[in-house]
Amino acid sequence: MLKVGVLGAGHLGKIHLRLLQQSDKYELVGFYDENQENGAKIAAEFGYKQFHTIATLIHAVDVIDIVTPTLSHYKCAKVAIKSGKHVFIEKPISNTVKEAEEIIALANEYKVKGQVGHVERFNPAFIATKNMIENPMFIETHRLAEFNPRGTDVPVVLDLMIHDIDAILSVVNSKVKNINASGVSVISDTPDIANARIEFENGCVANLTASRISLKNMRKSRFFQKDAYISVDFLEKKCEVVKMKDAPEIPGDFDMILQNAEGIKKQIYFANPEVEQNNAILDELDSFADAINNNTTPVVTLEQGTNALRVAYQIIDCFKK
Repeated sequence: MLKVGVLGAGHLGKIHLRLLQQSDKYELVGFYDENQENGAKIAAEFGYKQFHTIATLIHAVDVIDIVTPTLSHYKCAKVAIKSGKHVFIEKPISNTVKEAEEIIALANEYKVKGQVGHVERFNPAFIATKNMIENPMFIETHRLAEFNPRGTDVPVVLDLMIHDIDAILSVVNSKVKNINASGVSVISDTPDIANARIEFENGCVANLTASRISLKNMRKSRFFQKDAYISVDFLEKKCEVVKMKDAPEIPGDFDMILQNAEGIKKQIYFANPEVEQNNAILDELDSFADAINNNTTPVVTLEQGTNALRVAYQIIDCFKK
């Protein structure tokens, strides 16, 4: 079991603490929270050991789980990596692309592993369909959330849309060619609703919408490719796969057949991949332990986390233009 310590005991930090204590791959040593009063309350309520400095916690563990506000990710990661500790960093990897690139350079220099907490990669509906997503040419995503003051310190692109940016980059095997985007600030100082169109060199186009002032929650992505349509509902953890194949010579009574203007007939059929329910946060943390123990590449590398951040900032730059 790897000894792990958590930096940050806010809303998400408390979830990480609970799951790490449940995990059979980690030994939870304790946590550090900048707000000592909040830390003392959590220690008293749940029995986790509270450390009073970052340095003493880092010294006591093999892995540091960084669940602090984004602005401090770089500072925390730098100290941990220079102490030779592996780092799990909640998304986004850092506040700037330059900081993220420095984290990568430090991890390479000190020969430690790092993973970024893009939890949707572990969503069971995405896992069930990922192998079926082959060369998608049009992607549409909607990530809508009811207003929550937590997270409004960063633009909606870094708070919500970055989940979909990372998922898209993980299935489109091509470089980004062009980005157009617009965003509107409604209640915050930074955009609360945004739309982006990402064009890739291979011709794929992705249209992303994110809002944190919606009346209902929605997290859906649709992938269109030759002879298939794949829908992933990240919120409900459901998926739908509609495929096409050449129609049989003599269709059955219940076969769904489409015929185009050229007379070509296609049969529509539904594939229903099994969605195995899981705890995505626990799975991402456990997968990082496996990568360390087996010396394999983490599921979401520091480089991938940086690529998602880079695209996010390209979208934000479009707002300024």
